[in-house]
Amino acid sequence: MQELTVAAVQMYPQMGKPEENLIAMGKFMDKICTEQKTDLIVFPELATTGYELGLRFTDVAERVPGHAVNLLAQRAADYSTHLVFGMVTKEKVESVIYNAAIVIGPDGEMLGEYRKIHLPGEERLAFRAGFRLPVFETTFGQIGVLLGWDLAFPETARSLTLDGADLLCVCANWGHSPAQERDIYVAEWRTYVHARALENATYIVASNRIGEEYSYQFFGESMIVDPRGAIYASIDEEIEGYAVATIDLDVVRKTREELQLIQCRMPSAYRAVVRKY
Repeated sequence: MQELTVAAVQMYPQMGKPEENLIAMGKFMDKICTEQKTDLIVFPELATTGYELGLRFTDVAERVPGHAVNLLAQRAADYSTHLVFGMVTKEKVESVIYNAAIVIGPDGEMLGEYRKIHLPGEERLAFRAGFRLPVFETTFGQIGVLLGWDLAFPETARSLTLDGADLLCVCANWGHSPAQERDIYVAEWRTYVHARALENATYIVASNRIGEEYSYQFFGESMIVDPRGAIYASIDEEIEGYAVATIDLDVVRKTREELQLIQCRMPSAYRAVVRKY
């Protein structure tokens, strides 16, 4: 058995207040890791800044590693845990910024950065899209990261799976406008998480934020799902908290052998999938 304990944090990031958010993230880590030895903690998308900053994203963007990464890397090292969280990063050119996720190892070393590929309309006004789907090597295996709307595109999770990911981390700001029906978007979120897990016979640790901003309400529903789509742990209320579960990565390999989802693919028949319309 290859067991590990994973946690999905559901928090309410304060818009434009990175220091307050970093303190809150540190408190979550303290609580989770003092209750049980935890191998991986996943925070939401843009956890350090909030979502609707618009042009002000350039004011809070950081090069990596920088202040936020260094601070959280130290906390990860203190508890010997892996950490995945969303933040705004930038290049040397100050105006080029990304909606990104950072992966940190249990020794405090930054394992890498993923830059969100699929940007909805309002995000395109602030961020530049990424173009790579990296797989990160951890002490327990390989993981992939999806940010928000990436989850709606099955090609992302499948690409990460084919490149060796045994576990997918989803950092999200999944919500709706006040005029939209909440239940429709909750069902959408749940369906995408379950589908990506089942399609790829993989574990998914999905962290979605809560709270309100100018145009959006975020409902949480953070969860940990197994390769058959069963929920191991979840937060079913719009509250701050975390879902924790102990999972066995050997189940991924066994499930893929049973279902033959990867082995029975027919790539020569899928040319339309990568055609740009």
